Amino acid sequence: MNPARRATLRRLALALSAPLLSSRSLAAKDQRPAVEHAAWRPLLSAAAFEVLFEEATERPYSSPLNDEKRVGRYHCAACYSPLFSSAAKYDSGTGWPSFTEALPKAMGTKRDFKLLIPRTEYHCATCGGHQGHVFNDGPRPTGQRWCNNGLALRFVPEGEAAPALRWPASAG
Repeated sequence: MNPARRATLRRLALALSAPLLSSRSLAAKDQRPAVEHAAWRPLLSAAAFEVLFEEATERPYSSPLNDEKRVGRYHCAACYSPLFSSAAKYDSGTGWPSFTEALPKAMGTKRDFKLLIPRTEYHCATCGGHQGHVFNDGPRPTGQRWCNNGLALRFVPEGEAAPALRWPASAG
């Protein structure tokens, strides 16, 4: 698809999904000021920035987190907010790290029409970084599959200190 058409479809999808945005303010979690997505660029690799703030999707089976089996927590790769417990991780066979549930109040959601069918996109409730999509085809007890981009996550093993939350310096 050519870039102009992709941009037009993205604007249309955002316009259609705007009323469906989660009522939770993206920056309200700890009262941080809202920042432009570009402010995150110096803190992230080019690939992670593309996934987190341009809503790209990494190739399936490309993340080493697919094979991560240790006990710990998965944090947002942008702001380091905790998002998932390893207890919720499972092998969905899709090629992306998958979880049965997110940590409480960790995510915001919105409808996504990028593939022309409605899907539920989720993002970090602290910084707004795109994580993936949630589907209702997961295992019990939730029946959900939180299908995440590995580039959008940072794993912290149990017993290691969690990183301090971070925010771009340009946010003031």
